[in-house]
Amino acid sequence: MDLKTIKTEAKDKLKGYCRVCPVCDGRACSGEVPGMGGTGTGVSFRNNLNALASYNLNMRTLHNAKNPSTETELFGVALTSPIMAAPMTGTPYNMGGSLSEKEFISMIVSGSKQAGTLGWTGDGADPEMYNSGLEAITNEQGYGIPIIKPREQNVIIECIGRAERAGAKAVGVDIDGAGLVTMALKGQPVGPKSKREIKELVNATKLPFILKGIMTVDEAEMAVEAGVSAIVVSNHGGRILDFTPGAADVLPAIAAAVKGKVTILADGGVRTGVDVLKLLALGADGVLVGRPLVVGAFGGHTEGVKFLIEKMTSELKQAMILTGCNTIKEINDSVIYNAQ
Repeated sequence: MDLKTIKTEAKDKLKGYCRVCPVCDGRACSGEVPGMGGTGTGVSFRNNLNALASYNLNMRTLHNAKNPSTETELFGVALTSPIMAAPMTGTPYNMGGSLSEKEFISMIVSGSKQAGTLGWTGDGADPEMYNSGLEAITNEQGYGIPIIKPREQNVIIECIGRAERAGAKAVGVDIDGAGLVTMALKGQPVGPKSKREIKELVNATKLPFILKGIMTVDEAEMAVEAGVSAIVVSNHGGRILDFTPGAADVLPAIAAAVKGKVTILADGGVRTGVDVLKLLALGADGVLVGRPLVVGAFGGHTEGVKFLIEKMTSELKQAMILTGCNTIKEINDSVIYNAQ
C-alpha cells in the first residue's frame, strides 16, 4: 500500500464530497457543509492551516537525539504515537456513503489500534453514529474514546453509561457542537453548557472526562474548575462558526494558563508529522487528526488508516531528530523559531 494508491481510490469513492486535493486546505470545498468543507466562507478551516504554517522551527543537529521515541501515554494507556483519530461521523451526507457509518468507524478505530494509538468516535442525529462507534470500540477491547454531542443532560449521562459498558478508555462531549441546527431539527436539541452542568457530567462517570472545542483561556480555566481530565483545543475543523482563529493561534495562551492542570489535546489542519510537532511544541500533550484519515479509510480501509497514522508518526520522529527532541515530553517551545 502506498499514498498514491490510497488517494486515487479515495478520490473515486469520495467523488462529489471530497476532491482529495493535492493540498487539503479547504479552498475547493469552502461552504460545503454537509460535505467536507468549512462553514460559510471557509475562513475558519483555512485559519487552522494558516496558523500552523505561520510557525517555523529551529533546526538543531548537535545533540544526542539519534533515535527518538514517539511513545506517550494518555489516561494510563500506553501509545506508540501522540497522534489519534479525531471523532468523525456522517458518512452518508458528508462523505458520499460508499462506506456505511459502521464500516467507516470500524476502520478508524481498528486502524488506529493497529498503529498503536486510539481512535475517537462521534455522535450525531442518527443514532447509528454513536451506536456504530461504541460497537467498534467494544470490538477492539475498549481501544477508543466516544465523544457525545452537547445534548440534554440526562441523554448525555445515558450515553456515558453506554460508553462505560463498552469499556472505553475515556468519554467526552464536543461542546463546540452546540450550534448544530440539524440536531434540533431532528428533535435532538444541543446547546451550550454551564460550568455546573459540565461538573455534573464529570461526576456522572469514573472514566476520564474530555471537553472538546475549547478556544479561549477563560473557558479552558472553567473546564479545569469543573474537573475535566482533558480539553481539546479545537474549532470543530472550521465547520461550526465562520471567522474563528486557528487552533494553533490560541493554543499557546491556553497552555500557558492550564498546562499541568489538565491534559491538553489539539486538532485542526494537521496534515503532517511536522504539524504534530508544532502543536506539541505549542503546548499540546497529544494531537487529533481528521480529514487525512477519511482519505485513509476510503482509499485503503483499515490498512489505509494505519498507514497514514504510521506515516505521520514517522514524519514526527524525523522532525524530532532535526530539532533535538529525544521524547515527546522534551518537545517544547524551544523548538519554535522566534525572529529577534
